[in-house]
Amino acid sequence: MPKLTLALKNGLIVDGSGEARFPGDVGIAGDRIAAISREGGVSASSSLDCTGLIISPGFIDTHSHGDLRVFAEPALPMKLRQGITLEVFGQDGISVAPVRPEHRTQAAEQLAGLLGRTSQPWKWTSVDDYLLAVEAACPAVDCGYLVPHGALRAWVVGGDDRKARAEEIEAMRDLLDSSMAQGALGMSTGLIYPPCCYADTAELIALCSSVAKRDGVFVVHMRSESDYLEEAIGEMTEVARRSGVHLHISHFKSAGRENWGSIDQALKLVAEARSRGLRITADQYPYVAGSTMLGAILPPWAHDGGTDAALARLGSPEIRERMRREMETKEKQRWDNFWKWSGPEGILIADLPSGRHGELLGMNLAEAARLREKGACDLAFDLLLEERMGVSMISFSQSEAVIERIMQQPYVNVCTDGLLGGRPHPRAYGTFPRVLGRYCREKSLLTLEEAVRKMTSQAAAAVHLPGVGRISEGYRANLVAFDETAVRDLATFEEPEQYPVGIHHVIVGGELAISNGEWTGRFGGRVIRRSEVRGQWSEVRGDRDGGE
Repeated sequence: MPKLTLALKNGLIVDGSGEARFPGDVGIAGDRIAAISREGGVSASSSLDCTGLIISPGFIDTHSHGDLRVFAEPALPMKLRQGITLEVFGQDGISVAPVRPEHRTQAAEQLAGLLGRTSQPWKWTSVDDYLLAVEAACPAVDCGYLVPHGALRAWVVGGDDRKARAEEIEAMRDLLDSSMAQGALGMSTGLIYPPCCYADTAELIALCSSVAKRDGVFVVHMRSESDYLEEAIGEMTEVARRSGVHLHISHFKSAGRENWGSIDQALKLVAEARSRGLRITADQYPYVAGSTMLGAILPPWAHDGGTDAALARLGSPEIRERMRREMETKEKQRWDNFWKWSGPEGILIADLPSGRHGELLGMNLAEAARLREKGACDLAFDLLLEERMGVSMISFSQSEAVIERIMQQPYVNVCTDGLLGGRPHPRAYGTFPRVLGRYCREKSLLTLEEAVRKMTSQAAAAVHLPGVGRISEGYRANLVAFDETAVRDLATFEEPEQYPVGIHHVIVGGELAISNGEWTGRFGGRVIRRSEVRGQWSEVRGDRDGGE
C-alpha cells in the first residue's frame, strides 16, 4: 500500500452506491482513495476526526454555468462550500468554445447575461484552448466541458433562422468530432435558445451520431418544458433511438400551472423509452423557480440573424408591438413562453452586467416597471436593448409537487444550473444541502443513501466519468464530510449569496479544500478531458501551490 497522506477517521461512510452506510475510515494517497476500513485504525500523515459525520463521495454538478466565473474566482466557493467537487461547463448549447476569433466580442456580449464577463478578452478559439485556459486558472474543483451545439452552428451556419444544409451539417460534425477529441465529454443543446432552436430533428440526429461514436453524452434543454413537453420528449427519444446516443435531459420540469398535470404522462414516456433499451437520464434543481437569460422571453423569430438583428427589432415600435402580442397571448404556442408562465410579477431581474440600474436587481418586472412609470414589456425590451441582450432573470413557473415527483425517479440526479452574476438564483449556493436537509431529513422523500447516490455515482454515470463518484479504492479522492442532522441551505431569493451550514470538510483530488467549514486556500481541482482510448478520462495537470 502506498504511504497515506490523509485519513478521514471515525465517520459513517455512505459510499455513493446507494447501499447502507457503515462505520469506518477512509485513507488517501496523493489524489486517490487508497484504503477503506470498516474496523478503523487507518493511519496517515494527517487525519480528520469525522466522528458524528457522514463521509461521502464529493458531489457532482452536472449542469453548471461557471464557464467564465472560474477565471475571476477559481476557488468557486459557492460550489465548493456545498460539497461540489466536480462540475460540467458548456451547458444549454450556449458557451464559449469553439469560437471564431472574429466572433469573440459579440459572443462575449451575448453570453454576459448567462455566464457573466471576464476582465480579460477571450484568447481561445478551440475547446483545447479553452480547457488550457481553465487549467491555467487553477480551479479548486474538477471541471469538465460539453461542446455547445450553438457554438457549432454559429461557427458554420451563423445566427440565421434556417435549416442547415447537408454540407454544413458535415462541417459541424467535423468540428464536433475534433472538439470531443480535444477532451469534451459530449454535446449540449438548448432548443429554446438561438441558434440551437433553428435546428431540425435531422440535424440533431446527425450530430448525435458523432457523439455516440465517441461514447459521449447528449445533454439537452428540450424544445418545450411546458405546453408541448410530451412532444419534446418524443423528439428527443427519437434522436436517441436513431443515433444511439445517451440522452441526458437537463433540468427536467413541467412549467406553467396548466402543464403541471402532464408530468405523469411525461414520466411514462421516459420510462417506456428506457424499457426499450434507450439510455436516458436527467438532472434537476430543487426549486420552483428557474433562471436564464431575459432574452428568452422573446419569440424565437426575434433572434433571427444574431444579436445585432435582435437589437434592431427591439428598437422598432412596430416589431415590439408584435412581440408583445405574441408574448401576452394565453393560447398554446410552439415556443416556451416565459411571459405566459410567470407573468411580469413572476420574473425577477437577476443581473445587469453593465452595472447600471443596480436598484432594479431583485425586483420583479412589474415592480420595476411601476418604478420607471412604463409598461412591463417595454421595460424588459428597454433593458435588453440597453444591455445588448446581456440580462438574466429568475422566473417562477413550477410546482413543488412536480419537483418531488421527478426527484423520486432513480435516473434523475441533482444539479445547480446556477447563474453566478448579479443577484443570482439561490440554487447556485444551496442546491445540494437543500436536497439533504429539506428532502431527506425534513420530508423523508429520499433516504440519505439514495440522495448521495444521485449526487455522486448517478451523476458520474450521466456524464460518462469513470473513477469518480464512489468511495472505492483507486477512485479519485473527492470526498465530503457533513453533519446529516444539521446540513441545510441558507440561500434565499431575497439573500441568495449565503453559504450553507453542515458541510464540514471537502477534499478535492486529495487536497483538503474546506476544513471545518472554511476554505484552506488549496486548489486541488483538475480539468477533466475525455481520453480517446475506451472513453476513459484523463486529467490536465498543473501546479497547485494553493494560497489565498
